[in-house]
Amino acid sequence: MNERDDKADWAAARQLDLTGLKCPMPSLMTKKALRGMGPNELLAVTVTDPLAPLDLHHLCQSHGHSVVAEGQNDSGARRLLICRGPRS
Repeated sequence: MNERDDKADWAAARQLDLTGLKCPMPSLMTKKALRGMGPNELLAVTVTDPLAPLDLHHLCQSHGHSVVAEGQNDSGARRLLICRGPRS
């Protein structure tokens, strides 16, 4: 992961709130959202399923995207900042 996790990147990113959804929905919906974006665009994904971050890392690795930052919001939900890669 690179050091691209400042507040400006999180604020500029397209937001995808997937709280309350269970596997495989967070991965499927993230894949669909990334498909509709251009290369190097940022997507901030919020999930509550404890396995979703692992699934999203795998999705990014297998489709040429990258998770550039991770965090947690005030409610305890996990947040991932994904940079869309050159291929879908």
